[in-house]
Amino acid sequence: MDGSKEKIILNVGGIRHETYYSTLRAFPGTKLCSLTEAHASTIYDYNPTTKEFFFDRSAQLFNYVLSYYRTKHLHCPTDTCKSVFEEELAFWEISDAQLAPCCWLKLANKDSQPEEFSVWDETEHADDQCLLVQVERREFSWRARWQPKIWSIFEKPFSSLSAKCLAVVSLLFIIGIVIIFCEETKAQFEYFAANFTIYGHSDVIDSPQESSYHQAPYLLHLELFCVLWFTFEFSMRFFFCPDKKKFLRNPLNVADFLSLFPVYIELFGAGYIEKMASLALWLGLVRVVYLLKLLKIFKLIETPLILRVLSYTLKSIIREICILLMILAFETLFFGSLFFYGELLGFHPSYHGDLHFTDIIICFWWALITLTTVGYGDIIPLTTFSQVVAAFAAIFGMLTIIIPIPIFLVKFKGYYAAAITKQKLKMNKK
Repeated sequence: MDGSKEKIILNVGGIRHETYYSTLRAFPGTKLCSLTEAHASTIYDYNPTTKEFFFDRSAQLFNYVLSYYRTKHLHCPTDTCKSVFEEELAFWEISDAQLAPCCWLKLANKDSQPEEFSVWDETEHADDQCLLVQVERREFSWRARWQPKIWSIFEKPFSSLSAKCLAVVSLLFIIGIVIIFCEETKAQFEYFAANFTIYGHSDVIDSPQESSYHQAPYLLHLELFCVLWFTFEFSMRFFFCPDKKKFLRNPLNVADFLSLFPVYIELFGAGYIEKMASLALWLGLVRVVYLLKLLKIFKLIETPLILRVLSYTLKSIIREICILLMILAFETLFFGSLFFYGELLGFHPSYHGDLHFTDIIICFWWALITLTTVGYGDIIPLTTFSQVVAAFAAIFGMLTIIIPIPIFLVKFKGYYAAAITKQKLKMNKK
């Protein structure tokens, strides 16, 4: 078996292939090369009668594998899935890095589709489950019996008629508390506007005594009524949640929890808030989480396909987004610093007008606004050097924003194709 012209017979998928031992020795360390060793007949499926090795693999793909040993160039068929071809190469212990560049281009459009399809499938499956962990329960307590039912009522609006009614009631409370939140801001604005008028003008001599902050009681009572419902709803969802750690990691659930406190603090600390009205402003800031509750409306309607694809696309390019933000931060610091010193070194009394900044932090603000092509015009370059810096900042800002767009489009196209395929499969099953 050591002669260079000695032949070997390979039966792959019922098709007999005949080649030289020297051909298989072209790539040491691979499975086909190991067939040329003396003890190969004891390791692999060898038929001494026909003197051939048998492998139950794809005969069509093996033609490309054997051609790789003969020509030293690895190619692949255009009608084969890349993952299938990679699996075949792994069986024959050949690295897919040896694939010819022309075939890499053929499979470029198919490269990420399996991953995108699987991610879409897994995410969609997770959405359908809604944190409901399907485990075998060995206990038969009342909580174990009622947990799936109550959890479905509060988390799956279309699971039953009672779930639909509960979702509608919850939506009405959400709309009500958003309206109350908007009405409460009037008293906060009037108080701070009045005090700003009193202390903001030095020519006011006989200023009235500072007015105290006072919120309309009926608004607080209505807000309390809504928050009591949200407290009941959050308590039930948390108590009957199968996976509490996963429940608390959900940002919307954290927002629901934070939204329970402002009205209680304002009611029980009414006297203190009148003396220190800034606390009311901070409580109003916390009340902004009421607006996040409006996102629950998506549970009552089927999320459009385009929005779901967009969310999966953003998750898949989170690394590229972070890199883009780091580049943008570097450009902000760099161009802001150049602008700061360019204005200071180039500014002289012959210029008419004042500088539009007081420190380098404001220059960083200018650089960020210029890089993002917003250009408010609140800070403008006065020296020639700063004008050149501003021009380069605008150009680099456009390039920084434009370059990631093709990456986003390619990912979006892949996920959209996977989503359409998934929907077609569901329709065929029905």
